[in-house]
Amino acid sequence: MAEVQEEYAAVVLQAEPTSVLLRELVAHLRQNRTQLREEWARRITEAQLLTAMSKDEIFAEATSVYDNYVEALETETFEALQAYARNLSERIIPRGVETHEVVGIVLLLRDVLARSLFAKYRSDHTKLNRILDAYEPAANRIANTVAVGFVQERERVIRQQQEAIRELSTPVLQVRERLLILPIIGVIDPQRARQLTEQLLHGIRANRAKVVVIDITGVAAMDATVANHLVQTVEASRLLGATVIVTGLSPEIAQTLVNIGVDLGKMNTVGDLQGGIEQAERLLGYKVVPIVEAS
Repeated sequence: MAEVQEEYAAVVLQAEPTSVLLRELVAHLRQNRTQLREEWARRITEAQLLTAMSKDEIFAEATSVYDNYVEALETETFEALQAYARNLSERIIPRGVETHEVVGIVLLLRDVLARSLFAKYRSDHTKLNRILDAYEPAANRIANTVAVGFVQERERVIRQQQEAIRELSTPVLQVRERLLILPIIGVIDPQRARQLTEQLLHGIRANRAKVVVIDITGVAAMDATVANHLVQTVEASRLLGATVIVTGLSPEIAQTLVNIGVDLGKMNTVGDLQGGIEQAERLLGYKVVPIVEAS
């Protein structure tokens, strides 16, 4: 008779929908919110995660994450959690929090909650298995949502930093009236080449430049795509009324320009930056003479 009752109970539990099991789970997590949240915050500190934050800050964030976690379980929707994950990432990334720390705290929360379920249903293995079957897919999705939100925000910050670095590494300098210099240092990829062209053309227009010296002494090599882009930059500058002088070509870059069939007759090149500036000044009508000669 007892075996029949157990089998009947198992059948009833199997028929119980996931939503009902999740509601029971959510009720348990809300009822034990204080204890579970404190346990989670303690384990975060013991695992030396979020070390860039104080204990009070960790506890405050743990409270918010816990509540959003439970809400996602309750509603079975993740839009609010996604928004919160982005907001959280914006606040903690500048503090130096790493991706592995965010993934680590989410996994710790999952472990804390799972242990509480084992303790609650330790005398009812059938119910425990059903609860875990309902909880684990939702927990996996929550962990993925938080991790993806953090990674996306971190990638956005990195892109902004890269953009700022590129802008600083390609300054368009006005040497004198109508004369600009664009010193290029480092590796030129297609994205940086496009940005370089945009900055240069904007500088030509803003300063009404007549001559531009592009110095690539600090560029060790460039592929055919970037070399073609350099030629197009020279042509675009000419359309805006500026003559371009390219200085500092390495033998490797010169060979690349020859191999891609550049009409070198359309490109004004000078060996070094000093020679390029001197030629630019001659084109602008300036003449530099020694002080003694001038006297």
